[in-house]
Order: sequence, then structure tokens, then C-alpha cells
Amino acid sequence: MAKTCALDLGAVRVGVAISDDMGMLAHPRGTLDGRDRPSLLRSLAALVKQEEINHVLVGLPLDMKGGEGEAARKARLLAQEIADATRTTVELVDERLSTVQARRALGAAEVHGKKARAHIDEASAVVILQAWLDARSHRGDE
Repeated sequence: MAKTCALDLGAVRVGVAISDDMGMLAHPRGTLDGRDRPSLLRSLAALVKQEEINHVLVGLPLDMKGGEGEAARKARLLAQEIADATRTTVELVDERLSTVQARRALGAAEVHGKKARAHIDEASAVVILQAWLDARSHRGDE
């Protein structure tokens, strides 16, 4: 089964999570440098090829009412660039509260301070991907 990758976009770091072979669990895969767009796109293209990823999820930062601002517009543009660079399906997914959930998960694992800040982006990507996998499983999608 092909894998799914989730990205939590940030200006400095892009958190990465990848599903397992069965499409049931999200696993953290670190971060990529978000400051250099061409390098980011090359890294993502290599990751998609190496991991045999057929679907990429990009977190869409909506406000609490579901509206889109400048950050959402930038995410939409980057999602299209990722689709072009990786030649794979890219889906925008609501990422509201993913960072809050990620902080709680890191706190529960007793990861705090600088160490938590270093892992928050990938933890957010895991939250995004796991929620998507769970919803898909609940719907009975394959």
C-alpha cells in the first residue's frame, strides 16, 4: 500500500509525518528547512520517491471560524508547488488546533522547553496525518 505524507508548514521549519505501510499510524519524520523554497521542493520530491508516497497532505491554517487569511493563501500556493514538484496528489486539510494537540502530546510525553520547540512541527504533522487516517478508516475508505 502506498504511503501518505503530512506537512505542517512553517516559515522556518516544515514538519513531516509519514503513514505506515498499512495506512493506520502516523510517524514523525523530522523537519525540513522551510526558508529555501527550491531546496524544500527538491527534498519533498526526493522523499516522495524514496518512501513511495502517493498522497501529500498540507495543513491549511484556517481561523477558528473556518475563514482563510494570508497564511492560508500562502499554504494553497505552496501546495500547488508541491504537487508540481512531486507529481503526486496534494490535499489541503484543516489544521486548526493541531499545534495545541501536538503541544499536549509532547507535554504528556514530558518533552518540554527547547526540545519541545524543536519537535512541535513534526508533532503537528503527526496530528494532521493521524486525524486524516482515522477519519478515512472510520469512513471505510481504502
